[in-house]
Amino acid sequence: MKTDLEHNLRQEAHRQETIVIKGACSHNLRNIDLVLPRNRLIVMTGLSGSGKSSLAFDTIYAEGQRRYVESLSSYARQFLGQMDKPDVEYIAGLSPAISIEQKSTIKNPRSTVGTVTEIYDYLRLLFARIGKVHCPGCGKRVESQSIQQIVDRMIQERTGENLLILSPVAREKKGEYKGLFEETARKGFSRCMVDGKIYRTDEEQPVLEKNRRHNIWIVVDRVRVKEDSTSRITDSVEIAMSHGEGIIGLSAMEKPDDVEVRSESFSCLDCGISFEELTPRMFSFNAPYGACQACHGLGTRMDFDPDLIVPDRSMAISDGAILPLKSPEGKFYGQMLESISRHFGFELTVPFNEIPEYAQEIILHGSGDDTYRFEFRGRRSEFSYEGRFEGVIPNLERRFRETASDGMRQWIQGFMISAPCDSCKGKRLSEKVLAVRVGGMSIAEVTDLSVTRSLDFFNSLELTEVENTIAHQVLKEIRTRLGFLKDVGLDYLTLSRQGTTLSGGETQRIRLATQIGSALVGVLYVLDEPSIGLHQRDNRRLLNSLVGLRDLGNTLIVVEHDEETIREADHVVDMGPGAGELGGDIVFSGNVQGLVHCTDSLTGQYLSGKRKIEIPGKRRERRGEIHVRGASENNLQDVDVMFPAGVLTCVTGVSGSGKSSLVNEILFKAASREIMKTRSRPGRHESVKGLEQFDKVIDIDQSPIGRTPRSNPATYTNLYSDVRNIFAATRLSRARGYKAGRFSFNVKGGRCENCQGAGLITIEMHFLPDVYVVCDVCKGKRFNRETLEVTYKGKSIYDVLDMSVAQALEYFEAHPSLCRKLSTLSDVGLGYIRLGQPSTTLSGGEAQRIKLASELSRRATGRTLYILDEPTTGLHFEDVRKLLGVLDRLVDQGNTVIVIEHNLDVIKCADWIVDLGPEGGDGGGKVVAVGTPEFLSGVKESHTGQYLMRVMSF
Repeated sequence: MKTDLEHNLRQEAHRQETIVIKGACSHNLRNIDLVLPRNRLIVMTGLSGSGKSSLAFDTIYAEGQRRYVESLSSYARQFLGQMDKPDVEYIAGLSPAISIEQKSTIKNPRSTVGTVTEIYDYLRLLFARIGKVHCPGCGKRVESQSIQQIVDRMIQERTGENLLILSPVAREKKGEYKGLFEETARKGFSRCMVDGKIYRTDEEQPVLEKNRRHNIWIVVDRVRVKEDSTSRITDSVEIAMSHGEGIIGLSAMEKPDDVEVRSESFSCLDCGISFEELTPRMFSFNAPYGACQACHGLGTRMDFDPDLIVPDRSMAISDGAILPLKSPEGKFYGQMLESISRHFGFELTVPFNEIPEYAQEIILHGSGDDTYRFEFRGRRSEFSYEGRFEGVIPNLERRFRETASDGMRQWIQGFMISAPCDSCKGKRLSEKVLAVRVGGMSIAEVTDLSVTRSLDFFNSLELTEVENTIAHQVLKEIRTRLGFLKDVGLDYLTLSRQGTTLSGGETQRIRLATQIGSALVGVLYVLDEPSIGLHQRDNRRLLNSLVGLRDLGNTLIVVEHDEETIREADHVVDMGPGAGELGGDIVFSGNVQGLVHCTDSLTGQYLSGKRKIEIPGKRRERRGEIHVRGASENNLQDVDVMFPAGVLTCVTGVSGSGKSSLVNEILFKAASREIMKTRSRPGRHESVKGLEQFDKVIDIDQSPIGRTPRSNPATYTNLYSDVRNIFAATRLSRARGYKAGRFSFNVKGGRCENCQGAGLITIEMHFLPDVYVVCDVCKGKRFNRETLEVTYKGKSIYDVLDMSVAQALEYFEAHPSLCRKLSTLSDVGLGYIRLGQPSTTLSGGEAQRIKLASELSRRATGRTLYILDEPTTGLHFEDVRKLLGVLDRLVDQGNTVIVIEHNLDVIKCADWIVDLGPEGGDGGGKVVAVGTPEFLSGVKESHTGQYLMRVMSF
């Protein structure tokens, strides 16, 4: 019977061009049935926790991906991984599914915007095919070098030397090269050089490691260079060239591993620098052929920062100005510094910045060859000796190299920063590769351009007829992909931007642009809030990209709260009516006009204007000021900014305008360093004044609250300590002598030791995903039988961890301290999450609101500076209203709140706005306008002001 039903559903879905879902029960979904149109833009919206992601990602995408992967061979499946079958009765009409989520951040420091989008692969091909080679020494064009020119230069520069003339077999290539000597002997040669060592071909060939890179040369001749041997040298060079495909090697017999490469094709006659034939791999910073040898293509190096070693130069050395001297070796070093101070005539009690500069240099970097007399006093003896002073930084460098302790290494790394490589200046490539130019620019200079400027460069590139024939298709791909990046609002990014510095929203839009470039048809795309981090001005371009992807013949399911995106949808699914256990139902499914008139839908009420977030009747007055002067980090253009204290300030501007650089990189790090005494290094600026009015600074970001499933909302907010104390105070616990630690799942005692308190046993599979099996001892309840026998109001400790915040509020109503912490979680719209929910399952927005709730539950001092970066991520209109109430509470307690935000409902409710721009990237970094929302809405030069004017007058 079921088979007949499935067959009928499949036939119906195919005929009607629909996706039919029956009995979806993943997470909090309530056995829902739903029919969605194919080849349409579908938006799923609703309160946080209402079941949008459960339906879109954990049901529809999971089943589409699972079916596709199952159709592949077992060999292919081991590389792709496999998703569990979702809890759904049946889905018909599915296409192969691709998900584009915010969580897919880039962790590899070698990844850049160019490599992720594959534009850099096309750039490598372009430069290899039509690039003009220049000498990195003199800058002249490099032309091909004849055999006669090579011989003449040898006689001119190396007369009197005993040289090996070599022909290449393998350069930096992996392999065992079995039979190499026999093959070389057959060619008539008696010697080979393998990895810098000379062998006779009649000897036994050394065993080479298969996975190691080798350098192998045939020794064509051994010759003493002199004028009367010109004929012999010419013959040997010709033979070497013929066997080496135009490349030879020259090395001194005394030092054979130092090979100078000469090429018949590319070599500078003035500097003697030779080039190989250009290939795409030479332009890769992930391969040894073209990567900078100093930094191995990373472009950065770790270096000690004097400002982290002496963070406060107004302090004296005797008061701890030099932070590393607080280590166990500090006392010994302290006595050495006393000797230095006596020698130069200054006191260790004076501020560090008043010590003579040459003495500061010696203290930090050492005395070089100069020696001093050092005197040491112990409890029982005194001694002295004369020697050099190592210096604090060289001492740290030596200890970092020599230590075997991870803890010591980590401690020393705290005084280091990532700095551009001295050799390549952060360009990642060797100087030879950087000397190849197209249109007068190197590949590094091209990737340092923003997407917009890069597009302009390639559109105006002038090529010869031959070059255009060669590069036509490559240039078309580059221009097309750059255009897609611009269309999704990423025109301010540079292709060299490191992938690890991208936000979740930027990463998602890059993947979206890549998918648009692939031009696939008949695919089901599932996207998670693509508008995150996007200014309203850029939203239209993103929507056009989504519509274009749909018009190719694809189905798009977008989880989104942005009003403009909802109104653009062909079909809207509104989930609810509440969150968590109160959600999981379909409140509305249909077109936007129907949603606007749906009285049961919160989303519909906000779209129709029946509900709205009101503009405050009065703006709060500032109670002080913070002044940031000379901000010039990244694209900030030496700007001065005033942030009022005691109010809610919004920092706005288009994507890439410099908001994060100003707030996160300069203000937060400077405040953290001065107030919290951290070692953070602020971005480039002159000064930050006004921080003395705060006793604490807190950055509430969207990073996870924990890296393992053992971390959860109860442990992070510290309310679990109260819960454990309540259970430890029960009659049975007192009778058995149980303490609060008995109810921890992280330590031995009360937890189930079979699963170590996890509740699940992990079984690793070969080509299948890891299987999590419920622990057969505790049945998934994490604790042993004796611990679970202890109950409070009829519930065990496991039952409490399985409660939602809303349920726990009612359950613990007799405990005010615990209820206060639970109430703050409810106030930020998290009443639906379970107390024991693993942190790994929480979204970035949920993690941020848990941190916010944790701060709210603490006793207020009224002198805290709070910094939040896009707290409305993942929030419905109603959730935004609740969030604003929480932010208002923080400000009303006397605190200062600074928010980076694009959401117009938050911006219109702010007391003060700092608008940066006017554009992103090179066109940004300036202060466009500052003032109240009323003032900003009248500033024509402000993109934010123009959109703000519409909501202020609504």
